[in-house]
Amino acid sequence: MKRLDGYMAGVNLGGWVSQYAGNLQRDPDHHFDRFITEEDIQRIADFGFDHVRVPFDYPLIEDDDKPFVYKESGFAYLDNCVAWCRKAGINLVLDLHRAPGFSFNEPEKSVLFGDPDSQARFLAIWQAFAKRYAGEGHMLFELLNEIVEPDSTRWNALAARAIAAIREVDTEHPIVIGGIDYNNVWRLKDMPIFDDPKIIYNFHMYEPFAMTHQHAGWNEAAVRFNRDMYYPDRLDGYLEFQTELGRRSDLYEGLTYMDRDFVYRFLQPAADFIAEHDLPLYCGEYGVIDNADLESRAAWTQDVAAFCTQHGIGRALWSYRGMNFGLVDETTKAPVSAALLRAAVRK
Repeated sequence: MKRLDGYMAGVNLGGWVSQYAGNLQRDPDHHFDRFITEEDIQRIADFGFDHVRVPFDYPLIEDDDKPFVYKESGFAYLDNCVAWCRKAGINLVLDLHRAPGFSFNEPEKSVLFGDPDSQARFLAIWQAFAKRYAGEGHMLFELLNEIVEPDSTRWNALAARAIAAIREVDTEHPIVIGGIDYNNVWRLKDMPIFDDPKIIYNFHMYEPFAMTHQHAGWNEAAVRFNRDMYYPDRLDGYLEFQTELGRRSDLYEGLTYMDRDFVYRFLQPAADFIAEHDLPLYCGEYGVIDNADLESRAAWTQDVAAFCTQHGIGRALWSYRGMNFGLVDETTKAPVSAALLRAAVRK
């Protein structure tokens, strides 16, 4: 078993340089300077995390009307974060959350996988990062967040090209690659084993969805169901969610309660992948919405963390601040729950 040492317990910096439209509207002059600061990175290290995952959207560094021309003003925020992490003694994952021609939250508008121009920009962005951070040894490059495609063919081909583009200028940095269906763990089986010893395979974990996304205003299924959900709890409400919304229920067969047994069953493909390939795995996102009660959030996080720790899988909680999944209070920056923090930093 290959543990992801240095990346076993992290937290996402969502809403800073990715998915920042709402935050930027609230603080148009200072959002990028205030939302995450050096003090936040030191606080994260003091909490006990060993890394941060830094999602970023391509408009931070490149405008659509000036392709292949990169903005130093945008890169400066990432440069600062790299320096802060180095000083605090923690690692980081640079995650391309939104790419030219692709956004996970608007897949119907995505053209990346069929458009040569968008693909050229995607590959060039990663070459630019590889050149810029060639001397930084405490980071991973995550090619793209939560791919949405009908099958894996086009994404697997583009990922292979991205690996080659990075390796033209950088043979050292590990590269993180996830599968389709929003990095669903069940799609690990569809991923090729790339001929590169520094590839790390990635999945996300937000199941049972009825609990982790309860009352999520941006999700039609959660809005329609509109129930308070708890964890652990009886299975009845979860079965109603699956039936009412037509989601898969085969994973509930044989269960009488929604608890650790379900979490471990759902994540079994990760254990199978490790057993078959003996390759490192990373769970780049997992978490429970702040609409849930704190006891449920902590209990679920503890169970996911226990599975990942048992199998040497690195992970990063979604998310440090805000984004409807905040680990800390927006004002005081104190953890919203000591139990949730303990679960999140477990190594």
